[in-house]
Amino acid sequence: MNGIKKAGIILSLIAVGAVSIFAVQDAETDEIIEKKIHNEYKVYALPIPENLKLAGEPVPLSNPDIRERMDRELLVNTYWQSNALLLFKRANKYFPQVEPLLKEYGIPDDFKYLMVAESALDFRSSPAGASGLWHFMKATGQEYGLEINDYVDERYDLQKATKAAAEYLKKAKERFGSWTMAAAAYNGGMAGLNRQIERQGQTDYYDLLLNEETSRYVFRIVALKEIMENPKKYGFHFRDKDLYQPIPTRKIKVDYPVEDWSEWVKQYGINYKILKIHNPWLRDTYLKNASKKEYIIEIPDIGYYDY
Repeated sequence: MNGIKKAGIILSLIAVGAVSIFAVQDAETDEIIEKKIHNEYKVYALPIPENLKLAGEPVPLSNPDIRERMDRELLVNTYWQSNALLLFKRANKYFPQVEPLLKEYGIPDDFKYLMVAESALDFRSSPAGASGLWHFMKATGQEYGLEINDYVDERYDLQKATKAAAEYLKKAKERFGSWTMAAAAYNGGMAGLNRQIERQGQTDYYDLLLNEETSRYVFRIVALKEIMENPKKYGFHFRDKDLYQPIPTRKIKVDYPVEDWSEWVKQYGINYKILKIHNPWLRDTYLKNASKKEYIIEIPDIGYYDY
């Protein structure tokens, strides 16, 4: 056997040995990972609190159907961790604006979680066209006094939309007799809910057979309330500095047409993007205001944006 052949055989043996070593190492690594997963990665069933309520009205958890539906929403909203963390962060920014208005209108504080259930505190519109954090449809928003056109859409004005939502919920409570039914009506519509009451001869949300979305709706609100009021209980840990902070603004009255918002804002040292962040209800780059209606523009205090 010549030298070249010997060298080739030796190299082949070395290569086979190396592969064998790496194969053993990979197997050992897989075994370590599997042990770590087995020992450290656990998904738990959640104990259901026995005294869950919406606006002081108890959820009848002794009913097995109700208990299963409540369990579903607690699981879905707890284990969708990225979404839940975003809710905690956004709530710190928006709840302080909503809470005093709900109190002023006599609406239980729990209804801020209805807003969370509607929009996840995100200003994106739904596929059906519901807009703003309270997710008003256009016709309903206009019915409750919100201006909606090509230049202004007050569904995106959090204060005005909160007032409109409060008026709707008050009317629904008067019509159906409970805050739970008022919440269901916010999702399914008063007329739709009334049709089911007449068809089924039941007046309690928990006794009605409703469409998939409305039948989950109140449970989702209650689950969000429970999780967001008890974050550590459900495994969520964050610091105050992790939460999104409200930015103080000053209010500027505008009762005239504006030809170009991007030019108009320069006098306040910001750009059009920042104007829209704080005034998402402005829907175009200009404002037709022949009637000289008064609008309030919010301008962030100096020092919060690098511009």
